[in-house]
Amino acid sequence: MKKIISLFFSLCALSAEAQTYTPTPTNLAARKQFQDMKFGMFIHWGASSVLGSGEWVMNNRNIRVKEYQHLQRVFNPIDFDAKAWVDAAQGAGMNYITIITRHHDGFSNWDTRESDWKITRTPYGKDALKQLADECHKRGMKIFFYYSLLDWYRNDYQYETGKTGKGTGRTAKSDWNSYIRFMKAQLTELLTQYGEVSGIWFDGHWDQLDNDVDKTLSSKVNWHYDEIYDLIHRLQPACMIGNNHHLLPLPGEDFQMFEKDLPGNNTTGFGGADISALPLETCETMNDSWGYNITDRKYKSVPALIHYMVKAAAHDANFLLNVGPMPTGKIQQEFTDTLAAMGKWMQKNSSSIYGTRGNIIPPQDWGVVTGKDKTFYIHILKSTGLPYVFIPGLKATILSAQQLVGGKKVRFQQQAEGVFVYLEGISVDSIDTIIQLNY
Repeated sequence: MKKIISLFFSLCALSAEAQTYTPTPTNLAARKQFQDMKFGMFIHWGASSVLGSGEWVMNNRNIRVKEYQHLQRVFNPIDFDAKAWVDAAQGAGMNYITIITRHHDGFSNWDTRESDWKITRTPYGKDALKQLADECHKRGMKIFFYYSLLDWYRNDYQYETGKTGKGTGRTAKSDWNSYIRFMKAQLTELLTQYGEVSGIWFDGHWDQLDNDVDKTLSSKVNWHYDEIYDLIHRLQPACMIGNNHHLLPLPGEDFQMFEKDLPGNNTTGFGGADISALPLETCETMNDSWGYNITDRKYKSVPALIHYMVKAAAHDANFLLNVGPMPTGKIQQEFTDTLAAMGKWMQKNSSSIYGTRGNIIPPQDWGVVTGKDKTFYIHILKSTGLPYVFIPGLKATILSAQQLVGGKKVRFQQQAEGVFVYLEGISVDSIDTIIQLNY
């Protein structure tokens, strides 16, 4: 009988943890708006930028907490200009910004009351996050807050069982309940003092993945997601929650992100998760680094990044493109030049990206398809040497076809198996030749 009673209570506990989340109407509206925005800016920045070796430098060099604290005395972003950051994003055609509020080194980019390890205790002394949030709200730019679940700096974080941050010199016994309280308090600040927050972008779940209490719950027992997610949705019901755990979304999450890969792909080792029915996003860097890296010269070309964005849209996903500002607060020229070039392309072609949906047909040798309303956009990204492209599986009756830019009529032929679009006489674009099919 004791075993039966024990099993009963275990099943009840499992059921309570696995209960579904019902989003509010405002949250559902926010999800649709998120899917329509399609293009955003990711910003990795903080005290770590002083060392010019990426945001993982504390872990990678095994810098101890007492040594790493010296960065607080020299981090002085005198060139930080929230208007310039938003200008760069809007000039590129981006519709939202996701900013690091606190990365794995625990440094807070706002005037938190929960820690002295923050930007307002640097020589700069100002709340950079407040300035950026205010500028975004003023300009109609949506703002999302990245928040690290793990912490290489604090003693109460459960570093003993974590995968990273082993060399930062911590010896005091951790206090997991204290750390959860700390996170809740910081998230409360972010959601009550910085105006409308469109989303919280969590990262670091994987640091404790081997320490799951119950594998079926994907670490939900460890991270107290039910409490944290409920707090967020209670404070701002429209605020979306995403978690970069590389798993299918858990109850309470509102969008699914893919790191450095298109949904369904796993070329980097960060992907591989099944694709959910939630709004999707893929994030990528302009070179190889997220945070400022002074020796990283592997800059991606403008055509390559535009192709990435187009393919993301065709996979029904947003494209979140990263910049890693310098310790002065200025975004380096290589990034701003690329953003400006992407913005020029978007000025002519954004209607084939904004508000579209994907997964219309699988990717083809020549390119991909996006669509909205009564229009398909055929993105020809690569020549196959043929005088036509074939779009398989389109059943809708095509009424007309023309180039998106210039409006030149294009000849097409519809058959039961799909549509042939003929390319003779059209203007070929070196990046993306876009044919608009109206149905």
